[in-house]
Amino acid sequence: MLAVWVDQLLGFASGALVAVRQDERYPSLIRWAREDGPGQVGGDMALAQALAPELWSQTPLARLDFECEALARPGRNEPCWCDSGRKTKQCCGAVQMPGHIPPHLMWMLSLREWKGDTLKAALASGRAPAQALLEAGLIAAESGQRGRAQQILESLFETADWSRLPEQAEPAFEILVDLFQERGFHRKREALLDEVLERGPLFLRGVALERLCLMHLDNDDLDGARDAFVRAQQALPDSPTLAYIEAMLLLHEGHEEEAVERSRFWLRRLTRQGDLDPDQLQFLADLADNPGATLADQLLSAEEDLGEPLVGLQMLLAELPVAPKLKVVAEDGELVYRSSAREDTLYAAFQEGFQVDVDVDAPMGFQGDPWLNAGEWLPALCANPEQLDSPAVLQSVALALTSRFGSLPWMAPSLFEPLAERLERWLEQIRNAGDGPFQWESGDNAQLLRAGLALVVGMERGSRQHSRELAEVLLALDEQDSLGLRELVLDQLLREGRDEEALAISRRAFELGPETGEDAPQLGMYMGQVLALYRLGDVDEAEKALTHAKHHNGHAAALLCADNPRQPGPNLSGTLAAPGSRAEAWQYRTLMRDQWRATPGALDWLRGGS
Repeated sequence: MLAVWVDQLLGFASGALVAVRQDERYPSLIRWAREDGPGQVGGDMALAQALAPELWSQTPLARLDFECEALARPGRNEPCWCDSGRKTKQCCGAVQMPGHIPPHLMWMLSLREWKGDTLKAALASGRAPAQALLEAGLIAAESGQRGRAQQILESLFETADWSRLPEQAEPAFEILVDLFQERGFHRKREALLDEVLERGPLFLRGVALERLCLMHLDNDDLDGARDAFVRAQQALPDSPTLAYIEAMLLLHEGHEEEAVERSRFWLRRLTRQGDLDPDQLQFLADLADNPGATLADQLLSAEEDLGEPLVGLQMLLAELPVAPKLKVVAEDGELVYRSSAREDTLYAAFQEGFQVDVDVDAPMGFQGDPWLNAGEWLPALCANPEQLDSPAVLQSVALALTSRFGSLPWMAPSLFEPLAERLERWLEQIRNAGDGPFQWESGDNAQLLRAGLALVVGMERGSRQHSRELAEVLLALDEQDSLGLRELVLDQLLREGRDEEALAISRRAFELGPETGEDAPQLGMYMGQVLALYRLGDVDEAEKALTHAKHHNGHAAALLCADNPRQPGPNLSGTLAAPGSRAEAWQYRTLMRDQWRATPGALDWLRGGS
């Protein structure tokens, strides 16, 4: 019966709103209620007549600056407010409503109906109930009206009185943050997160913290993520969300053992408080046992449509047989791989479900989105694992996985390392085939080199040593560094404290430029050499290297030293910044400032020279 009543009430209220908007006068609504209203409530004239004044009293009117013109509720022996001429007790007062009438219903329906300046004025009036804003915003988002959803939900959260927010506001908050991200309103997104963390209700602060940290982690800004976490600790010292966020942060920083230790700390601390429900307690216990695997399982369980095939892919990769040999020949002093007929057939079968081509003009990219068809190609691949005998298939799978999971360290062991081991067998075969170079442009070499680049990037955060080792193998085959791996290896060596090796690889990059006709080294090579020299105690040479770095980019030193600099623009980590630009300096800051800060005296020395 309740579901029937809800449908009837919505139908009646929608029709009533159309009648009201004709002239925003009560008689128009009563006339409609008597003539057309009964048809919305099963032919019940008395119910239709009794609903009309209830809904009128909660309907915002544009002619009154969106105030409601509420009717005075009559006494039992007073004339009924439906203008029937009878006493209330003999008219609407005798009607038993089949269910609850939400007090914000007409506001919610009005927000769904109004457009343009009228909607803008209604929101600016500040009179819309929070629940009406919440529901109208969620409905707009679900129906794909992103602009309307953002406009309405912004009004919900633009308030100094956070206590008026309904408890169900959490999904609305997450939707609004996503809308800001998708539509390019990055400053609005950051301002909303800051506002919630500073003054928002407790139930939203954990969500804001998670989003803020993830935003920094997605941009490789470990420094910003760490600052956001420390700030959240001060605001929410006993939140279970902190355990989850700190585990993610430590894994991104490459501190696997510390992630385990801190997860165990949080489990002990929060268990003693006794406020956790069984699911939270189990999650913390799993996190303390194996943070990476727990976060990976959580991610896959959140994949509504792809969770099962992704788990199937993990199982497939864990049991892959040894890769077959490839056809590699020496031609004109170079090593060349050419795909066989079998490998071409396997790739063609895979491509029937994958349906997206690799962008041959880009180091890593597709001419479309492979995840739109993932419901087809993932199960097909699991059913036909021999397709991974084709380097072209491995290339596509590695690129696809890196595009979706490459920023998540906990996905490296189960998704990227098995593919890397398969590729490494092929690369070892190539190295054993002769001493010539393995050039990007020759034969089908690019399939293997591009797959290698994707796997190096995919493992960079979660399996750093394996990532660096694979990158070094690729550099040995392709010393011209067609893939741009030398800077990545340099950064990883610095993170591992292998400063002499880092210095050697930076010097090799500067030597190779004139020999091979390569472009000038990127900022990371310049600043990496500076940091390596400083760590090795050769300050004089570090100062000379810093001078060269400043000639390349005059912004880098100042941005590294600044505590809270202004970001030049959104989404810089996903694009290649122009050499010498502030954007290039920002990218280097987000990637490597944590290493400068962790080096005693480095930033103070840099400030003195900047």
